[in-house]
Amino acid sequence: MAVDTGLIAWIEEALAPIGTLTRRAMMGGVTLYLDATIFAIVVDDQLWFKADAESDAVWDAAACPRFTYQMGEGRAGSMNYRRAPDEIYDDADALRDWAALAIAAGQRAPARKPRAKR
Repeated sequence: MAVDTGLIAWIEEALAPIGTLTRRAMMGGVTLYLDATIFAIVVDDQLWFKADAESDAVWDAAACPRFTYQMGEGRAGSMNYRRAPDEIYDDADALRDWAALAIAAGQRAPARKPRAKR
């Protein structure tokens, strides 16, 4: 799976007024952070925003499906990310509005414990 670098450049440009975008490669995609807060993933040419129980109703009302993936042996998994609405791909203001919802979900998430050193 190739990640759409043009999409990542667009996101970085659109979010520049509100923070600094950084990224980390993940299996099959890229994890996006704004000022060190995880808020989205990009897989192929699609942006998925972080969601949580507090924001799920907003994502449901906008008909944004949950991120799912195949785990093998016919099993499917899901992550707490929602597909970005189509409007964000050509409207920087819409991208910032939806990103703000995802950033807030990222800020509410419990801090990850560091891995134990061997």
